[in-house]
Amino acid sequence: MSEDAGMMHPEVTAFFHEPTNTVSYVVRDPASRQCAVIDSVLDFDYAAGRVTTEFADQIIDFVKKNDLEVAWVLETHVHADHLSAAPYIQEKLGGEIGIGKNITIVQNVFGKLFNAGTEFERDGSQFDALFEDGDSFHIGQLRADVMHTPGHTPACLTYVIGDAAFVGDTIFMPDFGTARCDFPGGSAEQMWESVQRILSLPDETRIFVGHDYLPEGRDHYAWESTVGEQKAKNVHVGGQNRREDFIIRRTERDKTLDMPRLIVPSIQVNMRAGHMPPAEGNGTIYLKVPINRL
Repeated sequence: MSEDAGMMHPEVTAFFHEPTNTVSYVVRDPASRQCAVIDSVLDFDYAAGRVTTEFADQIIDFVKKNDLEVAWVLETHVHADHLSAAPYIQEKLGGEIGIGKNITIVQNVFGKLFNAGTEFERDGSQFDALFEDGDSFHIGQLRADVMHTPGHTPACLTYVIGDAAFVGDTIFMPDFGTARCDFPGGSAEQMWESVQRILSLPDETRIFVGHDYLPEGRDHYAWESTVGEQKAKNVHVGGQNRREDFIIRRTERDKTLDMPRLIVPSIQVNMRAGHMPPAEGNGTIYLKVPINRL
């Protein structure tokens, strides 16, 4: 990350989607009208098979009311717990959709799992930009630097934008720890290394997490901390926690976790950059449920 980038202080507005415990962000360059939307959410009623846009419309209304211009619609990874609203945001506000280059790994694994067929391209071409570790881009005068932080999934990225880091599902608030590592391509060993990279940023760097699950002992949702707080207090990787202990603890805990409630629809949609699968011959779109495969 450049020294100049680290000195910039983007304006960050959070939107909390309580049904999926997801936090979406609008990140604004204070010197211009340019902004980015990070990890947007499409409302989905699983029982009815119905998608709606109430939550995404809150973000759109905010952008319009503040006369902002969307430069980027960013994904930290292929989410397994909510459907992305990236195409809807892009349709209404513009901007380029970006994700990590390793999306191709995820597409190959889940393209086979869902028997998506040869019409489903597995080259990341559904996205406008595929980022690699060390890449940078701009939101107005704000420089954003890309860190590849795998462990939760192979394609996880952290976006370091000025003095703010958007870590997706890599780490959560200090009293909740880190994300699971048992999805295909996940790795507790890689998670530890990725977290160390994040914690090597300056202590005052603001950390914005992708979810909050209101752990016992806290009476309000939260999504912002600092590198210094994470280093001192994160229950999985902070303080005196050691690499070997973390790997054992993370692996054992992951064995007890159920699959996310929306993993089946989420992966099918999000590996397509938030687009639904193509409609079948009767004009209806269907999502598949692989039996005894997850």
